[in-house]
Amino acid sequence: MATDTVSRDMFTVLHGQPAPVVTRWTYAAADPFAVTLGVRARGDRFVEWLIARDLVVGSLKAPTGCGDVRMSPQHVQGYDIVEIEIRSTDGRAVLEVDRDLLAEFVDASAGVVAIGDESAHMDLDAEISKITSRTV
Repeated sequence: MATDTVSRDMFTVLHGQPAPVVTRWTYAAADPFAVTLGVRARGDRFVEWLIARDLVVGSLKAPTGCGDVRMSPQHVQGYDIVEIEIRSTDGRAVLEVDRDLLAEFVDASAGVVAIGDESAHMDLDAEISKITSRTV
């Protein structure tokens, strides 16, 4: 059965904290170039960041990102992880997620839209029309 969205919850360690936090990783064919990373906050709400899909895919093998989101594979205390650094005007957070779990999510997302085939799943003319038809 085909689906146009894949979502995975993963325990993630907030750097320097003993207790893990829940993150939700979501990929949808409707936005084929992006992955949504949600971090569970108080009251079971999620704070979300939109991350380029190629950044997530690349982070499994090498450091990626140069702006507000940077990701890097690491080997820490015997575990293979991906370190995720998120910056904003309010500060920064560093998360650590199991690399194998993230790789499983990437593989599942490839079942929705093949990696490298994202542009075939986006109607660029429709996106331009949405942007240019908005009133200020």
